[in-house]
Amino acid sequence: MEKYEHKYGAEQIQVLEGLEAVRKRPGMYIGSTSVRGLHHMVYEIVDNCVDEALAGYCTEIKIEIEKGNIISVEDNGRGIPVEIHPKTKISTAETVYTVLHAGGKFGGDSGYKVSGGLHGVGASVVNALSDWTEVTIKRDGGLYQMYFEKGKTIRKLERIGDSEGTGTKVRFLADNTIFESLDYEYEVLEKRFREMAFLTKGLKIVVEDKREEPVKKAEFCFEGGLISFVEFLNKNKEKLHKTPIYIEKNGEIPVEIAIQYTSSYNENIYTFVNNINTIEGGTHLEGFKRSLTKVFNDYARNHNILKEKDNNLQGEDIREGITAVVSVKVKEPQFEGQTKTKLGNSEVTGVVQSMVNDALSTFLEENPSIAKSILEKCISASRAREAARKARELVRKKSNLETSTLPGKLADCSSKNPDECEVYIVEGDSAGGSAKQGRDRKFQAILPLWGKMLNVEKARADKIYGNDKLNPVIVAVGAGIGSEFDITKIRYGKVIIMADADVDGAHIRTLLLTFFFRYMRPLIENGNVYLAQPPLYKLSKKGMQDIYCYTDEDLQKAYVDLEEKGIQRDQLALQRYKGLGEMNPEQLWETTMNPESRILIKVTMEDAIKADEIFTLLMGDEVDPRREFIQANAKYVKNLDI
Repeated sequence: MEKYEHKYGAEQIQVLEGLEAVRKRPGMYIGSTSVRGLHHMVYEIVDNCVDEALAGYCTEIKIEIEKGNIISVEDNGRGIPVEIHPKTKISTAETVYTVLHAGGKFGGDSGYKVSGGLHGVGASVVNALSDWTEVTIKRDGGLYQMYFEKGKTIRKLERIGDSEGTGTKVRFLADNTIFESLDYEYEVLEKRFREMAFLTKGLKIVVEDKREEPVKKAEFCFEGGLISFVEFLNKNKEKLHKTPIYIEKNGEIPVEIAIQYTSSYNENIYTFVNNINTIEGGTHLEGFKRSLTKVFNDYARNHNILKEKDNNLQGEDIREGITAVVSVKVKEPQFEGQTKTKLGNSEVTGVVQSMVNDALSTFLEENPSIAKSILEKCISASRAREAARKARELVRKKSNLETSTLPGKLADCSSKNPDECEVYIVEGDSAGGSAKQGRDRKFQAILPLWGKMLNVEKARADKIYGNDKLNPVIVAVGAGIGSEFDITKIRYGKVIIMADADVDGAHIRTLLLTFFFRYMRPLIENGNVYLAQPPLYKLSKKGMQDIYCYTDEDLQKAYVDLEEKGIQRDQLALQRYKGLGEMNPEQLWETTMNPESRILIKVTMEDAIKADEIFTLLMGDEVDPRREFIQANAKYVKNLDI
């Protein structure tokens, strides 16, 4: 990677303000004090290493989770400057770790050309929210070290020896009085760092979990960069063209894009700014979408694929089945807050649009067979969109989404306040009957489903409307589907999937979750989708209150507890629930529907890329990857009913 030739010393580290109130209001700086915030601590330190890679000085980053949930992050970059800072009168390294908004990433005379760590709060915030932090620096032939506790300097930076090479190593233990848990999820970190390696061509990232034996370790380095990223995202999909379309331009705002079309009906576009995942998109996404629509329509017109009488293809038609990664490098990016979820720089739109116009137009002219296959899919999508529009209008005419014309099987609740209302989507009429009798009619609605449900992973939107299994769900939720979904119109604050605890129930849950993920994604993003957890077992004995167990572990614990009270196993009657229909209304209320005692699992969008991969794998057309997944995970299956 080309090095950014610029001075990087004490005068490049600018101090904006002191470190204040981080420990009192940690959520302002890292989002939350949950496990998500805990992982964010690691990302902040690794982002600094990646910035060194973007500047052309770092080629390898090593992240370790040590025993005791200690994090170690080491890079072979230039090393943080160690000389005395002219403004703070302490070492520059200590300044970076003790002063909020102190970093080499501000203004035109900074130590970096581009940076993900825009606000300069990463190092100091991690230090403030850690029980202790140890920083070791190799620079200018010396080995330097400093030590902090809860953000306070305990040992100032001192030279402890000589060194070869350069780099920075940071070890820290997050403060357990601030975070809800210190248990890092290795798989979450692994996914994040794989993504980083894709986005930084040639950068080697090693992540290792040493907390337990055997040690978990992953090593990522992708010379293909975004091409490798798109190939990874599409590994279980049928491709319309073998090699992704690659677009790259280095200028004042470097832009890198990889595109590949698949036979699926879903759009997957991921955008990044300085390696930061902008999950809400922004001006770079806007420029890409505009250009995509223009280039394909122009090509179709120029080559008489679209006739004069035909309407232009719409953007959603052209994006059906696309997988794309858009990565831009912006010197002074404008984000919405420290979470960096949406890019606001207006100049980026034109840069991306102009570049894609030129490069994609040239590609289509030079590859007419690929252009034709993509446009055939786009035109097919356009026809399906029109069919979906007609089906949607028909549904609206029939129902108008009014309470009086809600699905006939729906037993609605009396309250009309979505914040307190919830709907149980129940598998089968038998369980639906018990649920209707056992519910609290004020705020709980019941929608029974029966028969085989449509797999939306293999169907377009025109097949969704009017489907006798899914249409009741659409009408009951009341907010539409797809691009027209409006979260403000939902009729229930909780949409709860209640299915049997067997393989058929798991299939129903997967089909419904696939539908919500593809066509009502804001419902998941907003935290409105839940899974009910019915019990697996009931232990009973005359004169004893029934005990419900939700897992095999619960059952064994119940046996032990009862034996301690003098009740032996042979005195107990054990019932294994094969389905919800086996419970009477009182049991169903007590175990699965009573807000005071029930167990609900909230469905979240922690990792949209992983979710897309799993839904494609389990519900898509490719059989071999699904078979491999089942074979690899069969040993983990519990409670499989044959």
